[in-house]
Amino acid sequence: MNWVTGNLDTITSNLIAHVWLSIPPIVISFVLSVPIGLLVNRLRNGRRGARATGSTIIVVASLLYAIPSFPLFLALPPLLGTNILDPANVVIALTIYGVALMARSAADALDAVDPAVLNAAAAMGYSPVQRFFRVELPLAGPVLLAGIRVVAVSTVSLVTVGALLGIPNLGFLLTDGLKRGISVEILTGIVLTIVLALVIDGLLVLIGRIVMPWTRGGSRDAKRIRRRAAADVRTGEVSA
Repeated sequence: MNWVTGNLDTITSNLIAHVWLSIPPIVISFVLSVPIGLLVNRLRNGRRGARATGSTIIVVASLLYAIPSFPLFLALPPLLGTNILDPANVVIALTIYGVALMARSAADALDAVDPAVLNAAAAMGYSPVQRFFRVELPLAGPVLLAGIRVVAVSTVSLVTVGALLGIPNLGFLLTDGLKRGISVEILTGIVLTIVLALVIDGLLVLIGRIVMPWTRGGSRDAKRIRRRAAADVRTGEVSA
């Protein structure tokens, strides 16, 4: 405890840096993955060649997660022309990992939407854009939320690798603690990383409940509300 109280400034600065390195990749990977998921969804519903292309996109995206993080952090500066200590390297690398995780979730979320609901929306005169934003995206929301929660936890964890390059974050407490043999410093870094991941996960759940109010109740209530919304679209009770 003496070490913690005597190094609050160091802990706070690294915690803030960790947050700023975590949020952009989470947001950017979600924004990039939804269009990729939409493209794969459309390809899966096409001809045999198109379906194969869609599967290939998902396989390639998933393989990106197999790239070791530290070598990727080292490879990006020469490729991007950035300084090795530039935080942008970490953000870009973690965005790549985020897309690798999220692309499949986005495609599966859109695949799970009832085709009958989509056909009913099209018959009511919804344009493709209206149908996506007013029907597909809301119905795919719970699965998308589950996917981005996985991305968030993974991102918060992987940010710590950036400390090996000298980029400030909670990983500094781990590397510095190992060098100096201070177990309390190591434990502080581990605990704060876990707490930060839980806080971000909780915020995502809260945001999900705000933008998707039908998920607030129990599972039976949520299913009943989704079925009713789908029935409303089929019967034309939802205005275009």
